[in-house]
Amino acid sequence: MPVLAAQTLLPVTATLGAALLVLLVAAAATAAVFRLAPDGSRGRAREIAVAGVRATAQLAAVSLLIGWVVRHVPALFAFLLLMFAVATRTAGRRITPNGTWWWAAVPLAAPVVPVVAALTLTGLVPVRGIAMIPVTGILIGGALTATVLAGRRALDELRARHGEFEAGLALGLLPHDARLELVRPAASDALLPGLDQTRTVGLVTLPGAFVGMLLGGASPVQAGAVQLFVLVALMAVQAIATAVTVELVARGRLHREEPPEATAPGSPRPAAGA
Repeated sequence: MPVLAAQTLLPVTATLGAALLVLLVAAAATAAVFRLAPDGSRGRAREIAVAGVRATAQLAAVSLLIGWVVRHVPALFAFLLLMFAVATRTAGRRITPNGTWWWAAVPLAAPVVPVVAALTLTGLVPVRGIAMIPVTGILIGGALTATVLAGRRALDELRARHGEFEAGLALGLLPHDARLELVRPAASDALLPGLDQTRTVGLVTLPGAFVGMLLGGASPVQAGAVQLFVLVALMAVQAIATAVTVELVARGRLHREEPPEATAPGSPRPAAGA
């Protein structure tokens, strides 16, 4: 019965393909008409269209590959490494266009690696593709979202309030401390999506893990326990990713413009009133 329910939820037919196309066109058209881009252009419409096409191609490839990956441990770890590399590139390029983008790997790895290692060592997640790929993917995705939001908000704030940063240096603050005072409050907004999702679960939305387990035949209690674990793990991962991202920005590792020598990390403290 659960199998029939899963098959009838969204049957893979021409109708589904047409619905996907209509939704993608609607999203791109809305972004174009209302110019939903930071610079007021129609660039976001193209990004939405490309993202939809990429998602189709990538999911088709993964659907064909996943059956082989889950049966071979070396292929499993290679696939997990590929997931991490793509997430690093995506997050880094969303935060900054310069060569410091690779620092985004740190806030992604800092929470995800120890959490996944702990789950496998305790036996909660077996070293099998059918278990590790979705769990690791969810955690990497959560860290990716937090890293991008924290990094962009922090660097935007630092640029908008550069005068206050300079004032902090004039008062004798170290560059790290002056940046930290400005970027930390803004970057903390990266935690809001995860908090709202956790606070409203079961009342506003029924997340994918919960619904997927129900369709797979699990009991509502078991599905709820797994979903609760996912949400709490995501909050932990996102909190750590946000904290590490803030620290990297404060230390000048992640930036958009080359920081002047006078304000580079480790430079001598400027004299008060200078």
